Amino acid sequence: MLFALLCKDKPGHLNTRMETRAAHLEYLNKLNAEGALTMAGPFLDGEGKPCGSLVMVKADTAEAAKAFADADPYAKAGLFESVEIKPFNWVFNNPEA
Repeated sequence: MLFALLCKDKPGHLNTRMETRAAHLEYLNKLNAEGALTMAGPFLDGEGKPCGSLVMVKADTAEAAKAFADADPYAKAGLFESVEIKPFNWVFNNPEA
């Protein structure tokens, strides 16, 4: 099952994001190699600066998806103000359909 991890950065924490980015990308590359990552990327504010993240993962349960979210170096660094985990049904342009 697919889950969307909707992550909102804490205001004023762009430095945290940038300092942790290499570890975050390494983590996503690991998830991708394991087949758990479907897609990921940042949300942008009005100035084009990252202000959150969308990460799509394959997991058996919402709890497993939460474990992916909790293990993200961004989460461990305290970047996120909130993380929503929602089941997702990829209907259009799904390369696996």
